[in-house]
Amino acid sequence: MCYCTGFVKLEPSFSQAVFIVIHKIVRRPKVDDSHLPAHLSPILKQIYASRGCSDSDCELALANLLRPNTMKGVEQAASLIADALADNRKILIMGDFDADGATSTSVCLLALRMMGAAQVDYLIPNRFDYGYGLSPEIVAVAYEKGAELLITVDNGISSIEGVAAAKALGMQVVITDHHLPGNQVPDADAIVNPNQVDCQFASKSIAGVGVAFYLMTTLRAELRQRNWFQRLAIGEPNLATLLDIVALGTVADVVSLDTNNRILVDAGLKRVRAGRCRPGITALLEVAKRNTHRIVASDFGFAVGPRLNAAGRLDEMALGVETLLCDDIMLARRMASELDSLNAERRDLESDMQQEALKSLEALSLNEADLPWGIALYQSDWHQGVIGILASRIKDRYHRPVIAFAKANNEEIKGSARSIKGLHMRDLLELINARNPGMIIKFGGHAMAAGLSLKAGEFDRFNQAYDLAVRELLAPEQLTGELLSDGELLPQQMNMDLARTLRDAGPWGQNFPEPLFDGYFRIVQQRIVGERHLKLVLETECGQTMVDAIAFNVDLKTWPDATIQFAQVVYKLDINEFRGNETLQLMVEQIEPR
Repeated sequence: MCYCTGFVKLEPSFSQAVFIVIHKIVRRPKVDDSHLPAHLSPILKQIYASRGCSDSDCELALANLLRPNTMKGVEQAASLIADALADNRKILIMGDFDADGATSTSVCLLALRMMGAAQVDYLIPNRFDYGYGLSPEIVAVAYEKGAELLITVDNGISSIEGVAAAKALGMQVVITDHHLPGNQVPDADAIVNPNQVDCQFASKSIAGVGVAFYLMTTLRAELRQRNWFQRLAIGEPNLATLLDIVALGTVADVVSLDTNNRILVDAGLKRVRAGRCRPGITALLEVAKRNTHRIVASDFGFAVGPRLNAAGRLDEMALGVETLLCDDIMLARRMASELDSLNAERRDLESDMQQEALKSLEALSLNEADLPWGIALYQSDWHQGVIGILASRIKDRYHRPVIAFAKANNEEIKGSARSIKGLHMRDLLELINARNPGMIIKFGGHAMAAGLSLKAGEFDRFNQAYDLAVRELLAPEQLTGELLSDGELLPQQMNMDLARTLRDAGPWGQNFPEPLFDGYFRIVQQRIVGERHLKLVLETECGQTMVDAIAFNVDLKTWPDATIQFAQVVYKLDINEFRGNETLQLMVEQIEPR
C-alpha cells in the first residue's frame, strides 16, 4: 500500500487522469554581450551573456583553474597522507555508493598508485547493510582490514560518531567532502570541504571528485618538495590523465557547472574525444551506444552516470569502481555489460514504482489545486536504491518538492528528497528536525537533494510537518515551473552549422543550461516510437522549413492525436546521427497543443 501527503491510506484509481504540469515559458531578456570575444557568433554571445559569462569564462583552459591553496585543510591533509606514504602505512579510501563516490575513490586510488603508494585500498559501504557515510559499523570493517589512515571521499562531513570510533581505534582520518556541514563537524585530523566555515575556495559547487582531485594535486606538490619521486626513482605523475574520471563524476552528481567545474568537465571530455580515456569509460560509452569522438556532457549525465550508479543502487558499487580502475578493455567491456544489465533492472523497478506513486496521487488529487505543496510518498516494498530517482521523476512531473521513502528495517524508513528552485531541502529538513526533536534519526544533503531516516511509524507525523514547512517557505507562484527560453529561431537559423556551434560551446549542465528555444509549428507528422516517444515532423509557421523532432516519454493519453495540427514547442537544437549520417533534429522539452 502506498501513502502520500494526505495522511490516509490510498486505494489506487485507474480512471482519473494524472495532472501534468505545463511549465510557463519565459524568454530570457536581451542583455549586454559587448564584453565577450568578437569571434563568437551573435547568437552564442547572447547565450553566454545571459548565463553570466565574463570574457575569461569563455576560455576553459586548465591554467585558469582555481588554485588549491585557497581550499581550507588541503595542505594539512596532503602532509598527513605524505607522512603515511613515507611510513608505509595502510591507507584506505572510504567512498560513497554513487557515481561521485565511485569516481572520487578511483581518482584517489589511481593517483596514489601513480605516486608510489605500496599499501592503498578502498572500501565502499553496502547501502543496505551500513547506510551512508563513515558509520561506526563500517569503521570496524576498516579496522579489520588493517587501515591506519582513512580518507573519506564524497562523504564524512556529518560522520561525527564514525570519526570518533576510528580515532578510538588508533586510526587517522582525513575527510574530503563537498556536502554542507551541520552545526558540528567531526574531530578528524584534517577536513577538506569548500563548504566548511572560513574556506576561501571560490567554487562552492565542486563535486566530491573535484575535491579529491584537488587533494591529489596538492599531495603531488607536497611529495615533490620532499624529493619523494627522486628517492623512489619514479616519474612525477601527470594527474591530468585522470580528468576523464573527474568530468564523469562532476556531471553525474549534477553539481552546478560554474566556470571551474566547466574547465574540469571540458578537459575530461576532450580526453575522451581524443581516445585517451580510461578503458572503463570507453566500455561504458560503448554499451550505451555513444560515439566517443562526439561525446558531450549530457552523455555522461544520461548514459554513463546511470549505469555506474546502478551498481550502488542495486548491488555493490565495487563493480563500478573496478570498471573505472580497469586497464584491460576486454575485461572492462565485460564489467560494463554487467552494469548495463543492472541499469536495465533499475529502470524496470523505477517504472513500476513510478506507476504506483502516480496512481496514489491520482486518487488524492483531481487537479493542480488539490495537490499537496510538498509531496511525500512511502511504500514498504519499494527499493531503497531507486527512491531517489523516483523522487526526481515525480518532482519533474508535478513541480513540487518530493520525498520518497522505503522501508530500511523494522525500526526505520529511509527517504530521498528532491527539491525545486527556491526551496533549500537540507535547510527545510533542519527546520523540521528543530521543531520535532527525535522524529528524524539523521539527515544531510544539498539545496536540491537530500537524504533522511525516520523512525518507523513517524511517516504521517513527518508528512504534516513537511507540508506545513513547505507552505511556509514557498509562494504559490513558485509551484509553477518555468522553462527559460533563449527565444525563437528564424527558419534560416535552424541548420547544422548552428547545431554544431551550440554543441561545441558547452559543456552545458546544471545552472549552465543548454540553449532552449521556443516557437509555434504546424505538425506535419506524428507517431509513437519505442514505447512512449513521439516522433514528429514540424513545419515553421511561415512554411519555409520542415524539421524532424522527438519528444521523449510523452503522455499517451494526449499523443498521438491527428486532430492536433498546431503546437507551441520548446526545444533544443540537436544533431541526430544514424548509420553515419547526420541530420538536424529538435529535442522537444515541452509540446503544448494550440
